[in-house]
Amino acid sequence: MRAALAGVAALSLSLAGCGAGDESTADTGGTVTVFAAASLTETFTKLGKDFESAHPGTRVVLNFAGSSALATQITQGAPADVFAAASPATMKTVTDAGDAAGAPAVLVRNQLVIAVPEGNPDRVGGLAELARPGVKVALCAEQVPCGAAARSALDAAGVRLTPATLEQDVKGALAKVKLGEVDAALVYRTDVRAAAGLAAVEFPESARAVNDYPIVVLKHAGNPDGARAFVDHVRSDAGLAVLTAAGFQAPPSR
Repeated sequence: MRAALAGVAALSLSLAGCGAGDESTADTGGTVTVFAAASLTETFTKLGKDFESAHPGTRVVLNFAGSSALATQITQGAPADVFAAASPATMKTVTDAGDAAGAPAVLVRNQLVIAVPEGNPDRVGGLAELARPGVKVALCAEQVPCGAAARSALDAAGVRLTPATLEQDVKGALAKVKLGEVDAALVYRTDVRAAAGLAAVEFPESARAVNDYPIVVLKHAGNPDGARAFVDHVRSDAGLAVLTAAGFQAPPSR
């Protein structure tokens, strides 16, 4: 199991474009393996590159997926140094299993929007329009943070709808809109901002479904010093600037 999951993490590095070091670089500086929520893909890819530049000889390996899937991988023994989740509930899976080295810290917050094609051809103005006959909607599965947040927002609005598809992470839901397979999706504001050809429709009930993103160094980290340095980097003023520029909100303590 550990070997298989390690392969997933190594593959994700090539997908994220963060393999800046050669073999000698990896030997001298070591590797920091970061498991992060799919909605952090763009920002953590940049922050990983920035960290490598600031720490010559260090290589950052990034594994992006739904937070619940990542939490399961970690508790099953996947080798990782840092976990950044899209909700306290998914982080709790890891802390309850005794796999965190210390208490998680809230990195940022994120809020839902309705993703629609550019120009909003179906004239979606809020959650109620998603329940109109003929409107196809993608949601994240409820065990995923974006799905749990979507359910909270829909309940707050009193809207009942049957989604056309339930996706395992926010990027999957967004892709359905990009491909024209659905008319709208409930996703994070940051994901729509990073996507071409899509627009975001804000709705007031999203204030009832704001997700905190906790981050923690893992207890069985192979590179604990590198892990702590990476967490410090993303929580620094410079790291927060990258995250807020992408549409994340600073946590209340900041």
